[in-house]
Amino acid sequence: MRALYVEKNIPRALLTKALAPHWHDFVWTPFSVTRMEDLARVPLPGPRWVRVRNELCGICASDLSLLFVKADPSIAPAALPANERFYLGHEVVSTVIQVGEGVTRFRVGDRVLMDTHFAGANCATLEITPPCRYCAEEDYHFCENKSAPGPRGVGGGFGEGYITHQAAVYPCPPDLSDDAAVLTEPLSIAMHAVMRFPPQPGERVLVVGAGIIGLLVTMVVRALVPSCEVTVLARYAHQAEMAERAGAQRVLRGRPTYQTIAQVTGGKYFSALLNKGVVIGGFERVYDCVATAETVNDALRWTRAGGTVVLLGAHMAPMPRVDLTPIWYHHINLVGSYGHGMNTWNGVRKHTYEWVFEYWRAGKLPTDGLITHRFPLSEYRRAIAVASDKKSSRAIKVVLENK
Repeated sequence: MRALYVEKNIPRALLTKALAPHWHDFVWTPFSVTRMEDLARVPLPGPRWVRVRNELCGICASDLSLLFVKADPSIAPAALPANERFYLGHEVVSTVIQVGEGVTRFRVGDRVLMDTHFAGANCATLEITPPCRYCAEEDYHFCENKSAPGPRGVGGGFGEGYITHQAAVYPCPPDLSDDAAVLTEPLSIAMHAVMRFPPQPGERVLVVGAGIIGLLVTMVVRALVPSCEVTVLARYAHQAEMAERAGAQRVLRGRPTYQTIAQVTGGKYFSALLNKGVVIGGFERVYDCVATAETVNDALRWTRAGGTVVLLGAHMAPMPRVDLTPIWYHHINLVGSYGHGMNTWNGVRKHTYEWVFEYWRAGKLPTDGLITHRFPLSEYRRAIAVASDKKSSRAIKVVLENK
């Protein structure tokens, strides 16, 4: 079973971090943290485990961050003992090819979506009873027993298949095509964030970034709260075009000036010497899908007093020189959202995937055209190069097909 993974080897990580920006292909040398290996076939580690064959897997920005070591070893998650090896690829639809004798959720031939497998072990996969407080609420990403002894999954979406506990994958509805299924996980990231921190009807919403997550956040906001006025910041022309198709009423290219933001929101722009300024009366809700120091600084200054900035971008490095004064001075709420789980909407609580399925079936998630490039698994290097260069390739979502 072939699988692409990244080892948490600090010397190699630092070398990759230093050289990869100048020599892109360094990641494929023996001196980097990345490995594509033929893993030995191992038996299922328990009666409630399954083996799956991958069909289609999307390439995510978080995968690329790990691959090219854009993550800084000083960030908090890097200290977790369970994160020694990262099998890349989590936006994946697969077919069950083997089940343990105690498996009750699946049969051979069923299609499944990766659920918590990428995030590591939890009380459900380790079969810990009673579960921790988070797993009891089905918030498995925040499990307090991740480092407890027990079997771990092997493999990920960037490969031929993987072995995992039945609790770590989710049934794929038969009416979803593979293309729709492979977008379920990134859609769930957007759905989870917007349902946790929804705008109110009629509010002005800004989506920072028109990569796949920004586009999906735009779709979800329009699906859940259609009366909102949504503005999207897009870096490239093809992203701007797709943002309009996703439902944005206004798309701003590049990095707009503070005067432009004031014009768009009807706010007032104030500046001073040695100061980039601030917009008073800006957006009520900002979804920052980039989450760099620059975008966070701008988002906090473009949000009206009492408004909310939601960080979705997986920027895995400390942010120097971030001005947090708007948080106390203007009561800006700075919150984050990660992954998916259970969400409550209009009094109904269910798995984020189920919400995605519901709105997809209702025709409110116009995902046609988001998959722009396809490569067989054997061309994974080329696929990653295309996904890494959105300007030249005009890529939105690049997928690997296990053929």
